[in-house]
Amino acid sequence: MSTRPAGLDEALTSLSAGARRWLGLHAAYLDSPAAHTELPTTPRVKALLQLAMLRRYWERCAPADPALAEVTAVVERVWQSPEFTRLLTLDPRYGRQYELMYGALAPTGVTTDAPRAALDRLVAGSYLAPGRKAPFLHLEARFYADLAGVPHRFAPYEELYEASPLPRAATLPVADLDGCQVAHTVLYLSDFGLREPRLPEEERRRALRVVERLTDHCVVLDDWDVAAKLLLAQHCLGADPRRTSSGAAALRMLLAAQAPDGAIPGRSAAEHARAHPTPVDYFRKSYKITLVVALMALIVTGGRPEEPALTAATAHQEAL
Repeated sequence: MSTRPAGLDEALTSLSAGARRWLGLHAAYLDSPAAHTELPTTPRVKALLQLAMLRRYWERCAPADPALAEVTAVVERVWQSPEFTRLLTLDPRYGRQYELMYGALAPTGVTTDAPRAALDRLVAGSYLAPGRKAPFLHLEARFYADLAGVPHRFAPYEELYEASPLPRAATLPVADLDGCQVAHTVLYLSDFGLREPRLPEEERRRALRVVERLTDHCVVLDDWDVAAKLLLAQHCLGADPRRTSSGAAALRMLLAAQAPDGAIPGRSAAEHARAHPTPVDYFRKSYKITLVVALMALIVTGGRPEEPALTAATAHQEAL
Protein backbone atom coordinates (compact mmCIF):
# COMPACT_ATOMS: atom_id res chain seq x y z
CA MET A 1 0.00 0.00 0.00
CA SER A 2 1.29 3.46 -0.87
CA THR A 3 2.08 5.82 2.00
CA ARG A 4 2.03 8.90 -0.21
CA PRO A 5 -0.45 11.63 0.71
CA ALA A 6 -3.68 11.29 -1.24
CA GLY A 7 -3.72 13.01 -4.59
CA LEU A 8 0.02 13.57 -5.04
CA ASP A 9 0.44 10.85 -7.64
CA GLU A 10 -2.35 12.50 -9.60
CA ALA A 11 -0.82 15.94 -9.04
CA LEU A 12 2.53 14.83 -10.43
CA THR A 13 0.89 13.08 -13.38
CA SER A 14 -1.10 16.22 -14.16
CA LEU A 15 1.95 18.47 -13.87
CA SER A 16 3.94 16.19 -16.15
CA ALA A 17 1.28 15.75 -18.80
CA GLY A 18 0.47 19.45 -18.97
CA ALA A 19 4.10 20.60 -19.10
CA ARG A 20 5.04 18.03 -21.77
CA ARG A 21 1.99 18.92 -23.85
CA TRP A 22 2.86 22.63 -23.75
CA LEU A 23 6.49 22.01 -24.65
CA GLY A 24 5.54 19.70 -27.51
CA LEU A 25 3.29 22.39 -28.94
CA HIS A 26 5.72 25.29 -28.53
CA ALA A 27 9.23 23.84 -28.94
CA ALA A 28 9.27 24.52 -32.68
CA TYR A 29 8.89 28.25 -32.01
CA LEU A 30 12.51 28.36 -30.80
CA ASP A 31 13.75 27.58 -34.31
CA SER A 32 11.16 29.59 -36.20
CA PRO A 33 11.78 32.76 -38.22
CA ALA A 34 9.65 34.61 -35.67
CA ALA A 35 11.88 33.53 -32.77
CA HIS A 36 14.99 34.64 -34.65
CA THR A 37 13.45 38.12 -34.69
CA GLU A 38 11.59 38.20 -31.37
CA LEU A 39 14.03 36.50 -28.97
CA PRO A 40 17.56 37.61 -27.99
CA THR A 41 20.10 35.31 -29.62
CA THR A 42 22.11 33.99 -26.66
CA PRO A 43 19.06 33.24 -24.49
CA ARG A 44 17.50 31.44 -27.47
CA VAL A 45 20.64 29.34 -27.91
CA LYS A 46 20.58 28.46 -24.20
CA ALA A 47 16.89 27.54 -24.45
CA LEU A 48 17.65 25.13 -27.30
CA LEU A 49 20.46 23.51 -25.31
CA GLN A 50 18.04 23.11 -22.40
CA LEU A 51 15.54 21.53 -24.77
CA ALA A 52 18.19 19.01 -25.85
CA MET A 53 18.87 18.20 -22.19
CA LEU A 54 15.17 17.59 -21.58
CA ARG A 55 14.98 15.44 -24.71
CA ARG A 56 17.74 13.18 -23.39
CA TYR A 57 15.86 12.31 -20.19
CA TRP A 58 12.46 12.33 -21.88
CA GLU A 59 13.73 9.63 -24.25
CA ARG A 60 14.93 7.57 -21.28
CA CYS A 61 11.78 7.95 -19.19
CA ALA A 62 8.89 8.13 -21.69
CA PRO A 63 10.14 7.12 -25.16
CA ALA A 64 6.65 6.45 -26.52
CA ASP A 65 5.27 9.90 -25.67
CA PRO A 66 4.02 11.53 -28.93
CA ALA A 67 5.14 14.97 -27.75
CA LEU A 68 8.73 13.70 -27.58
CA ALA A 69 8.76 13.34 -31.36
CA GLU A 70 8.06 17.06 -31.77
CA VAL A 71 10.90 18.00 -29.42
CA THR A 72 13.32 15.55 -31.03
CA ALA A 73 12.56 16.93 -34.49
CA VAL A 74 13.42 20.45 -33.34
CA VAL A 75 16.67 19.39 -31.67
CA GLU A 76 17.81 17.30 -34.63
CA ARG A 77 17.08 20.11 -37.06
CA VAL A 78 18.93 22.68 -34.97
CA TRP A 79 21.95 20.42 -34.37
CA GLN A 80 22.29 20.01 -38.15
CA SER A 81 22.34 23.78 -38.70
CA PRO A 82 25.74 25.41 -39.40
CA GLU A 83 24.20 28.69 -38.26
CA PHE A 84 23.53 27.27 -34.78
CA THR A 85 27.15 26.19 -34.34
CA ARG A 86 28.19 29.77 -35.10
CA LEU A 87 25.74 31.16 -32.58
CA LEU A 88 27.14 28.96 -29.80
CA THR A 89 30.22 31.14 -29.55
CA LEU A 90 28.59 34.48 -30.32
CA ASP A 91 28.89 35.51 -26.66
CA PRO A 92 32.47 34.69 -25.57
CA ARG A 93 31.39 34.41 -21.92
CA TYR A 94 29.48 31.22 -22.70
CA GLY A 95 31.03 29.94 -25.92
CA ARG A 96 33.05 26.99 -24.60
CA GLN A 97 30.37 26.00 -22.10
CA TYR A 98 27.76 25.96 -24.87
CA GLU A 99 30.03 24.03 -27.25
CA LEU A 100 30.53 21.36 -24.57
CA MET A 101 26.79 21.07 -24.02
CA TYR A 102 26.22 20.98 -27.78
CA GLY A 103 28.66 18.12 -28.20
CA ALA A 104 27.42 16.18 -25.18
CA LEU A 105 23.71 16.48 -25.99
CA ALA A 106 23.82 15.68 -29.70
CA PRO A 107 20.92 13.31 -30.53
CA THR A 108 21.69 10.04 -32.26
CA GLY A 109 19.80 11.12 -35.40
CA VAL A 110 22.30 13.88 -36.19
CA THR A 111 24.71 13.12 -39.04
CA THR A 112 26.84 16.28 -39.03
CA ASP A 113 30.39 16.17 -37.68
CA ALA A 114 29.98 19.56 -36.01
CA PRO A 115 29.35 18.25 -32.44
CA ARG A 116 32.50 16.09 -32.58
CA ALA A 117 34.50 18.98 -34.02
CA ALA A 118 33.37 21.22 -31.15
CA LEU A 119 34.44 18.57 -28.62
CA ASP A 120 37.80 18.10 -30.34
CA ARG A 121 38.49 21.84 -30.05
CA LEU A 122 37.73 21.74 -26.33
CA VAL A 123 39.93 18.69 -25.75
CA ALA A 124 42.81 20.41 -27.57
CA GLY A 125 42.36 23.58 -25.51
CA SER A 126 42.33 24.32 -21.78
CA TYR A 127 38.60 24.26 -20.99
CA LEU A 128 38.57 20.62 -19.86
CA ALA A 129 41.19 21.27 -17.17
CA PRO A 130 40.57 22.83 -13.73
CA GLY A 131 42.27 26.17 -14.37
CA ARG A 132 40.71 29.02 -12.43
CA LYS A 133 37.10 27.87 -12.64
CA ALA A 134 35.11 27.66 -9.40
CA PRO A 135 34.56 24.12 -8.02
CA PHE A 136 30.92 24.13 -9.09
CA LEU A 137 31.96 24.88 -12.67
CA HIS A 138 34.45 22.00 -12.49
CA LEU A 139 31.57 19.72 -11.53
CA GLU A 140 29.35 20.99 -14.33
CA ALA A 141 32.11 20.67 -16.93
CA ARG A 142 33.04 17.17 -15.75
CA PHE A 143 29.40 16.09 -16.01
CA TYR A 144 29.11 17.20 -19.63
CA ALA A 145 32.58 15.92 -20.55
CA ASP A 146 31.68 12.48 -19.18
CA LEU A 147 28.36 12.63 -20.97
CA ALA A 148 30.23 13.33 -24.21
CA GLY A 149 32.83 10.63 -23.48
CA VAL A 150 35.81 12.97 -23.92
CA PRO A 151 38.99 13.05 -21.80
CA HIS A 152 39.44 15.74 -19.16
CA ARG A 153 41.56 16.56 -16.13
CA PHE A 154 38.92 17.29 -13.51
CA ALA A 155 39.00 15.73 -10.05
CA PRO A 156 36.79 12.74 -9.17
CA TYR A 157 33.15 13.48 -8.34
CA GLU A 158 33.74 12.79 -4.65
CA GLU A 159 36.40 15.50 -4.47
CA LEU A 160 34.31 17.96 -6.45
CA TYR A 161 31.42 17.37 -4.05
CA GLU A 162 33.65 18.02 -1.04
CA ALA A 163 34.79 21.29 -2.61
CA SER A 164 31.18 22.41 -3.14
CA PRO A 165 29.18 24.39 -0.55
CA LEU A 166 26.76 21.50 0.07
CA PRO A 167 28.82 19.53 2.65
CA ARG A 168 28.97 22.65 4.85
CA ALA A 169 25.43 23.83 4.24
CA ALA A 170 23.78 22.00 7.14
CA THR A 171 24.88 24.65 9.66
CA LEU A 172 23.95 27.65 7.52
CA PRO A 173 20.62 29.50 7.39
CA VAL A 174 18.65 28.63 4.26
CA ALA A 175 18.60 32.30 3.28
CA ASP A 176 22.40 32.13 2.90
CA LEU A 177 22.28 29.17 0.50
CA ASP A 178 22.01 29.17 -3.29
CA GLY A 179 19.20 26.66 -3.80
CA CYS A 180 19.80 26.41 -7.53
CA GLN A 181 23.49 25.57 -7.05
CA VAL A 182 22.71 23.07 -4.29
CA ALA A 183 20.17 21.32 -6.53
CA HIS A 184 22.49 21.22 -9.54
CA THR A 185 25.33 19.82 -7.43
CA VAL A 186 23.11 16.83 -6.65
CA LEU A 187 21.84 16.57 -10.23
CA TYR A 188 25.33 16.47 -11.74
CA LEU A 189 26.53 13.91 -9.17
CA SER A 190 23.64 11.59 -10.00
CA ASP A 191 23.17 12.21 -13.74
CA PHE A 192 19.80 13.76 -12.91
CA GLY A 193 18.70 10.61 -11.09
CA LEU A 194 19.94 8.01 -13.58
CA ARG A 195 22.68 6.81 -11.23
CA GLU A 196 23.43 6.83 -7.51
CA PRO A 197 25.12 10.03 -6.25
CA ARG A 198 28.13 8.17 -4.74
CA LEU A 199 27.79 9.71 -1.29
CA PRO A 200 28.34 7.88 2.00
CA GLU A 201 25.00 7.18 3.67
CA GLU A 202 25.51 9.72 6.44
CA GLU A 203 26.45 12.42 3.93
CA ARG A 204 23.50 11.52 1.70
CA ARG A 205 21.12 11.98 4.63
CA ARG A 206 22.76 15.26 5.58
CA ALA A 207 22.48 16.54 2.01
CA LEU A 208 18.83 15.47 1.85
CA ARG A 209 18.03 17.42 5.01
CA VAL A 210 19.58 20.53 3.45
CA VAL A 211 17.56 20.03 0.26
CA GLU A 212 14.34 19.56 2.22
CA ARG A 213 14.96 22.74 4.23
CA LEU A 214 15.56 24.64 1.02
CA THR A 215 12.39 23.18 -0.50
CA ASP A 216 10.36 24.42 2.47
CA HIS A 217 11.99 27.84 2.04
CA CYS A 218 11.02 27.95 -1.64
CA VAL A 219 7.41 27.10 -0.78
CA VAL A 220 7.32 30.05 1.61
CA LEU A 221 8.76 32.30 -1.11
CA ASP A 222 6.53 30.85 -3.88
CA ASP A 223 9.74 30.19 -5.84
CA TRP A 224 8.47 27.72 -8.43
CA ASP A 225 11.67 27.31 -10.44
CA VAL A 226 14.07 26.44 -7.63
CA ALA A 227 11.43 24.33 -5.87
CA ALA A 228 11.08 22.13 -8.96
CA LYS A 229 14.85 21.61 -9.10
CA LEU A 230 14.95 20.74 -5.42
CA LEU A 231 12.13 18.22 -5.86
CA LEU A 232 14.30 16.45 -8.42
CA ALA A 233 17.29 16.69 -6.07
CA GLN A 234 15.24 14.98 -3.34
CA HIS A 235 14.57 12.13 -5.75
CA CYS A 236 18.26 11.92 -6.70
CA LEU A 237 19.18 11.62 -3.01
CA GLY A 238 16.89 8.62 -2.58
CA ALA A 239 13.70 10.25 -1.30
CA ASP A 240 10.28 10.27 -2.92
CA PRO A 241 9.26 13.95 -2.95
CA ARG A 242 5.63 12.84 -2.86
CA ARG A 243 6.30 11.42 0.61
CA THR A 244 8.31 14.25 2.19
CA SER A 245 6.39 17.11 3.78
CA SER A 246 8.43 19.71 1.87
CA GLY A 247 8.03 17.82 -1.39
CA ALA A 248 4.28 17.44 -0.99
CA ALA A 249 3.92 21.17 -0.29
CA ALA A 250 6.06 22.07 -3.31
CA LEU A 251 4.12 19.76 -5.62
CA ARG A 252 0.83 21.30 -4.53
CA MET A 253 2.30 24.77 -5.05
CA LEU A 254 3.36 23.89 -8.61
CA LEU A 255 0.02 22.31 -9.42
CA ALA A 256 -1.76 25.47 -8.25
CA ALA A 257 0.60 27.58 -10.39
CA GLN A 258 0.08 25.56 -13.58
CA ALA A 259 -2.05 27.30 -16.19
CA PRO A 260 -4.86 25.47 -18.05
CA ASP A 261 -2.63 25.16 -21.14
CA GLY A 262 -0.01 23.24 -19.11
CA ALA A 263 2.56 26.04 -18.77
CA ILE A 264 3.93 27.35 -15.50
CA PRO A 265 3.63 31.08 -16.27
CA GLY A 266 6.67 32.45 -14.47
CA ARG A 267 9.61 31.38 -12.33
CA SER A 268 7.83 32.47 -9.14
CA ALA A 269 4.61 34.03 -7.95
CA ALA A 270 6.39 37.39 -7.98
CA GLU A 271 7.36 36.90 -11.65
CA HIS A 272 4.00 35.52 -12.73
CA ALA A 273 3.09 36.57 -16.25
CA ARG A 274 0.76 39.55 -16.18
CA ALA A 275 -2.93 39.13 -16.92
CA HIS A 276 -2.74 39.79 -20.67
CA PRO A 277 0.84 39.19 -21.87
CA THR A 278 1.82 39.12 -25.50
CA PRO A 279 2.49 35.60 -26.85
CA VAL A 280 6.24 36.30 -26.84
CA ASP A 281 6.22 37.54 -23.24
CA TYR A 282 4.17 34.54 -22.17
CA PHE A 283 6.60 32.16 -23.86
CA ARG A 284 9.63 33.83 -22.30
CA LYS A 285 8.07 33.77 -18.84
CA SER A 286 6.90 30.18 -19.13
CA TYR A 287 9.49 28.26 -21.13
CA LYS A 288 12.30 27.52 -18.66
CA ILE A 289 10.19 26.76 -15.61
CA THR A 290 7.80 24.58 -17.63
CA LEU A 291 10.82 22.67 -18.97
CA VAL A 292 12.20 22.22 -15.44
CA VAL A 293 8.86 20.93 -14.18
CA ALA A 294 8.58 18.51 -17.11
CA LEU A 295 12.11 17.24 -16.46
CA MET A 296 11.47 16.77 -12.76
CA ALA A 297 8.17 14.99 -13.25
CA LEU A 298 9.51 12.68 -15.96
CA ILE A 299 12.43 11.53 -13.82
CA VAL A 300 10.56 11.26 -10.51
CA THR A 301 7.89 9.10 -12.12
CA GLY A 302 10.45 7.17 -14.18
CA GLY A 303 11.79 5.07 -11.31
CA ARG A 304 15.26 4.46 -9.94
CA PRO A 305 18.42 3.81 -11.94
CA GLU A 306 19.64 0.27 -12.46
CA GLU A 307 23.11 1.11 -13.83
CA PRO A 308 25.48 3.76 -12.45
CA ALA A 309 26.99 4.93 -15.74
CA LEU A 310 26.50 8.10 -17.74
CA THR A 311 27.48 6.36 -20.96
CA ALA A 312 29.46 3.25 -21.82
CA ALA A 313 32.25 5.50 -23.05
CA THR A 314 32.84 7.00 -19.62
CA ALA A 315 33.71 3.88 -17.68
CA HIS A 316 37.43 4.67 -17.92
CA GLN A 317 36.82 8.10 -16.37
CA GLU A 318 35.59 6.66 -13.07
CA ALA A 319 39.12 5.72 -12.04
CA LEU A 320 40.50 9.22 -12.64
